Amino acid sequence: MKRFWTDVTTEAAEGGWSIRLDGRPVQTPARALLVLPTTGLADAIAGEWQAVGADIDPRAMPLTGLANAAVDKVAPDRQAFANGLARYAEADLACYRAEWPPELVEQQAAGWDPLLAWARRRYDVDFATTTGLLHVAQPPATVERLIHEVAALGPFQLSGLSPLVTIGGSLVAALAVFEKAYSAGDAWSAVSLDDRWQLEQWGSDAEAELALDNRRQDFLAAGQFLDLLN
Repeated sequence: MKRFWTDVTTEAAEGGWSIRLDGRPVQTPARALLVLPTTGLADAIAGEWQAVGADIDPRAMPLTGLANAAVDKVAPDRQAFANGLARYAEADLACYRAEWPPELVEQQAAGWDPLLAWARRRYDVDFATTTGLLHVAQPPATVERLIHEVAALGPFQLSGLSPLVTIGGSLVAALAVFEKAYSAGDAWSAVSLDDRWQLEQWGSDAEAELALDNRRQDFLAAGQFLDLLN
């Protein structure tokens, strides 16, 4: 699509704030009115629309995409969406460790032990860890508590949490960002540890590095989205 507007403004709307392009309200892909819950998020999304050049590039508008998803994908069945994310409590990245080499084992411990320690304190839960890829069952009380935490979130919170969980593979890391115990950058350093290790061992690979950087950008955008909800 080509840019078809000149002015971008925000305006109070029922339930929050809307974005207007030359006075016309922005709609989601499903043709619903895009209403943002905070002025901070509305201003940031307006900034994305204002920054559009001659052509619209959705990858340059991650906050708009997450807001659209909150309205079109999450809100119609919030509970089902929450259940999908909550399943990561049963197989969190931070619970699966390498057996070798020692350098990787040490890096995983340094990056992931503090995450699990934070979750233990914050939610009064425990975790089972293992080496290798075989599934290790988590204590039922842990799974139930983390499911409860996710189920209590609203559509915009779930939309922002989703990329953190699915890109990083760690519900614990995502909740740490949501709770502001970790910055999105620090959480990314933890969840991308294995990928960065592989690149370091096998040398430069432009395609793999680009894919990892795209994931990083999406992860950080989701963290920014959650920050703007407050």
